[in-house]
Amino acid sequence: MELNKLGERTFWLPHQPENDRPMLVLLKGDRLALAVDAGASAAHVEEFYAQLDDAGLPRPDLTAITHWHWDHTFGMHRAHGLTVACRRTGELLAQARASLADPAAVPALKRSEEHIACEYAEAGIVVALPDVVFDGELLLDLGGLTARVLTAASPHSDDTVLVHVPEEGLLFLGDATCGDPFDGWRVDEERLRALMRTIEGIDCETCLLGHADPLGKGELLGYLATLAG
Repeated sequence: MELNKLGERTFWLPHQPENDRPMLVLLKGDRLALAVDAGASAAHVEEFYAQLDDAGLPRPDLTAITHWHWDHTFGMHRAHGLTVACRRTGELLAQARASLADPAAVPALKRSEEHIACEYAEAGIVVALPDVVFDGELLLDLGGLTARVLTAASPHSDDTVLVHVPEEGLLFLGDATCGDPFDGWRVDEERLRALMRTIEGIDCETCLLGHADPLGKGELLGYLATLAG
C-alpha cells in the first residue's frame, strides 16, 4: 500500500480489505500533525509511519480515535505523540483491556475473528488507553488547519467521533455509516438518520470512511438515503 495525497495537507494510507485494516490519515498543519485512527496493530502503525518517513512527512503529534473497535485502536500503544478519544471510547477500551487480560480470551477472539487471527498470527494484543479524553467536542488548532473533533450518533457504535477539517472541506467518519457488528451488522434507522442530519449540517465536500476510498458528500448522503428507507 502506498501513501496517497488529498489536497496539499492530507495524506492517507488506503484501507486493506484482506485483513480489515482501515484507512489511516495524516493532517499536516504548520505547527502540529494530526493522525486519524491508530490502526489495527503495531505492524499497521509502523507501515503507516514508514510511508510518512519515506515521504519526508512528520509523524503525528496527536492521533484522534474515531471509535474503540480493534482495527482502529489496537495500534495505539505504538502511536507517536498523544492519542485523543472521547470519554466513551476510553471506557470501552478499558473494558476490552480487562476482558483480554484473561489468558483464554485472546485465543478465543482469534478463533471467532479471522481478521484478528490474521493480524495477530504471531504478535500479542496490547490494548492502550487514550492520553487525552474529551466530552462532546474538541477544537484543535494545527496551524493553518483546524480539526473539529466531535461525538455523533451513529448506527455503528455509541462512541462515534467525527473529524471535520473546514479549511480542506474534509469530514472523517471512521466506520460511522456501518451497522452494528455486535448485532449482526444491523443498521438502526433512527441513529442513521441522526448521523445523516449531522453530515448535512457540516460544511464539507469530501468524506473519508475507514474502509473505503474518499467520496463526495452528496454521493455519501445519497447512498445513506437508500439505507434509511
